[in-house]
Amino acid sequence: MTFAVRYYTKTGNTKKLAGAIAKELGVEALSIDQPVTEKVDYLFLGNSYYAFNIDPEVKAFVASLDKSKVGKIVNFGSAAMLNSTYKKVKAEADKAGIPMDEREFHCKGEFKGIHKGRPNEEDLKAAVNFARQYK
Repeated sequence: MTFAVRYYTKTGNTKKLAGAIAKELGVEALSIDQPVTEKVDYLFLGNSYYAFNIDPEVKAFVASLDKSKVGKIVNFGSAAMLNSTYKKVKAEADKAGIPMDEREFHCKGEFKGIHKGRPNEEDLKAAVNFARQYK
């Protein structure tokens, strides 16, 4: 299996998760301003809710993906208030013609004092265990 990890973050929470997942998979976690140029079986895409939606930059990134290079997108992220961004990312992936893996990882993220210290060490371990399923 081949992997890539890309993420979008405003607070640094999703970057922490991306780093833990990437380390487990033996790849580098890169921000979404770095295109996926290699063929991968799984693209782990980290994101979160901002104003009740995924960021326009995440939408543009998914739209820019070459469907001949990405087998499936695996969604992961953190958020303070809302949970899964899966449906929002899947809607964009469907437009791009790229399948989504049914599994995803999500945990709480700190925002303005809510969920202080999250993602924490337990969250990072859970993210690593999630990524391990793909090896």
